[in-house]
Amino acid sequence: MLWKGQRESDNVEDRRGISRGGLAVGGGLGTVVLVVVALLLGADPRSLLEQTGGPTAPTTSGARSTSPGEEELKHFVSVVLADTENVWTEVFKQTGREYRDPRLVLFTNQVQSACGRADSASGPFYCPGDQKVYIDLAFYSELRERLGAPGDFAQAYVIAHEVGHHVQRLLGISDKVSAAEARADRRQANELSVRLELQADFLAGVWANRAKNKGLLEAGDIEEALGAASAVGDDRLQRQAQGRVVPDSFTHGTSEQRVRWFRKGLDTGDIKQGDTFSAKSL
Repeated sequence: MLWKGQRESDNVEDRRGISRGGLAVGGGLGTVVLVVVALLLGADPRSLLEQTGGPTAPTTSGARSTSPGEEELKHFVSVVLADTENVWTEVFKQTGREYRDPRLVLFTNQVQSACGRADSASGPFYCPGDQKVYIDLAFYSELRERLGAPGDFAQAYVIAHEVGHHVQRLLGISDKVSAAEARADRRQANELSVRLELQADFLAGVWANRAKNKGLLEAGDIEEALGAASAVGDDRLQRQAQGRVVPDSFTHGTSEQRVRWFRKGLDTGDIKQGDTFSAKSL
């Protein structure tokens, strides 16, 4: 992705300076990818820790410095966020709506959001309560090294997906899904969650369509994004974490579904084509 020299967003909140007390897994974040992906699926990390033999221990607190590599990643995600702001402002304007930019919070180890306290094992997430995207940049090492999805556009996909949840929040979709989940049994609630996540993948694809049309993409970028979408499919993550797949517990969709809906957004660039809730087949 051609990102150097592009505008950075002003909506980045950097909370990386202090490492707050919380839970960490012995051996560092890199040794607990199964916990990361389990939490992305809504699972209890403690059960996986027991299965994998991973102990928990309190982290140390105090100031920490950031490396040049981390600062470059901060610049990168700021540029990606700025481009999502440009794209969604224009898309909303075309439909007579006003887009409100989300904020992106960078954190290390642990963070407090309006949705509660979360640690790095939660992975990147969007909190509707404060309309902020949260990410520990260490997740990108997991994405590249453990999940096998390298490349800057794979990293951009992660931001675009979470911003997709913000778009859903502004369109009122998230609130409707939350209300429906409260009335549903667990299987039905999981299916609603899958449809919500696949729509966020579609919306990430809509953004990628606009980035492609502006000439920001380089050779291999689309393949990187598709690789990231595939890497975080429920079936693939469950197979890695527990050696088996339990479809009824899916909350994000299979690798094939996530790739297909992202590609649909990429190919059409039309927000009207992303109604995953009316789709008979996902």
